[in-house]
Amino acid sequence: MTIAEQLRASPDRKFPAALVAAFLLQTAGALFWAGSAAERIADLERGRAADQAAVAKVAVIEEQVRGIKESLDRIEAKLDRAQQ
Repeated sequence: MTIAEQLRASPDRKFPAALVAAFLLQTAGALFWAGSAAERIADLERGRAADQAAVAKVAVIEEQVRGIKESLDRIEAKLDRAQQ
């Protein structure tokens, strides 16, 4: 038997329609999952940026409160000295 005869005698290499459909559905599902995962990651990154801005604002407010407390302590000390 020659090589040409062996190639002709080999089984038909057609893929069943169900196999092709399953592959396409799995591919579509994977793409959909990847897209939704990317969207969730983007949402988390936006939330983190907002949290970082809030942390910066809190740090500024803490410093302002510290300054106000120091001023209040000085005022109270002056009032105490004035009353004596």
